[in-house]
Amino acid sequence: MNNTDKIYHLATMGVQQLIPYKAGKPIDELERELGLTQIIKLASNENPLGPGKKALLAIQAALPTLALYPDGNGFTLKQALAKKYAVDMSQITLGNGSNEILELVARAFLTPGHEVVFSQHAFAVYPLVTQAVGATAVVVPALNYGHDLDAMLQAVTEKTRLIFIANPNNPTGTLLGQASLEQFIGALPDTCVCVLDEAYFEFVSRVELVNSIDWLKKFPNLLITRTFSKAYGLAGLRIGYGLSSPSLADILNRVRQPFNNNTLALVAAEAALTDDEHLQQTISVNAQGMQQLTDGFKSLGLEWIPSAGNFVLVDLKQAGQPVYEALLRKGVIVRPVGNYELPEHLRISVGTRTENQLFLQALTDTLANV
Repeated sequence: MNNTDKIYHLATMGVQQLIPYKAGKPIDELERELGLTQIIKLASNENPLGPGKKALLAIQAALPTLALYPDGNGFTLKQALAKKYAVDMSQITLGNGSNEILELVARAFLTPGHEVVFSQHAFAVYPLVTQAVGATAVVVPALNYGHDLDAMLQAVTEKTRLIFIANPNNPTGTLLGQASLEQFIGALPDTCVCVLDEAYFEFVSRVELVNSIDWLKKFPNLLITRTFSKAYGLAGLRIGYGLSSPSLADILNRVRQPFNNNTLALVAAEAALTDDEHLQQTISVNAQGMQQLTDGFKSLGLEWIPSAGNFVLVDLKQAGQPVYEALLRKGVIVRPVGNYELPEHLRISVGTRTENQLFLQALTDTLANV
């Protein structure tokens, strides 16, 4: 055993066995690998329109202040969020993306003696944060590619401390209804914290939208996580937030690092909250693009999982990895999901009309040759 190998044995057992999260391939990485100059990325559920004008102006105005530390409490952003959602500022936790909120709740509530319940085909970060702190993951088989709430409730034991639910779910795009989800949370013991991950809630149609914030008044063990990375187009600034009871938020803020949100992220997020025009344009482009993609799949004789997010899983009826790699050679980056136990699917983020068409043409050409 060399000295480098010895270092690994100093880490905790959970970290030793951890497989790091693999993000979607960056554009510049593909440029370096294949020497391509025209690349489209439909892999990471990013907003194809980018940030809105109000967010960009706020960033520009804040540039002269970058020598100063940001507001460690995020007062003005919390104030804006509290006004928008009619909650108290004490109910808000700011994170480096909603991803950090998931890590904070794991660090605050889990020990190696606890269990965490989540669904098969759910967001890859749930098992990562669980394993990192040495807790036990209890993975409940999916129902129609989504959460089986009855089975998840049955999986809860006296050791269960956290439950993760993504609604809409990533990567499958499935959506739980309000009545069934509210009943599920209400049936949980008060020794269990329910994390409702709503990173994609802005894309849900008004008809199907779950009014989860109303539940905070009666479920003190509920934590709702949301982000500015998707619909608001601020993925590069990494800012998200949690909404919960004041007590739960107080616990999370005890383990949250100081200055975890940079100045540009704070001002851009606050401005983005007021940019209804950009948000509505984003939602419209997503709806049109989703129709364009699914029409394309239909013309190719492919099936897909109906999605409430800004992405869609297409069933290739063959191994997805070779198709993914062939698309890369054509300058199209999508997302293979074999790590989600969906080896014959690819996840496609909704892009602009031009990007969607380029992808569909590349997919058509690829399927004709594999």
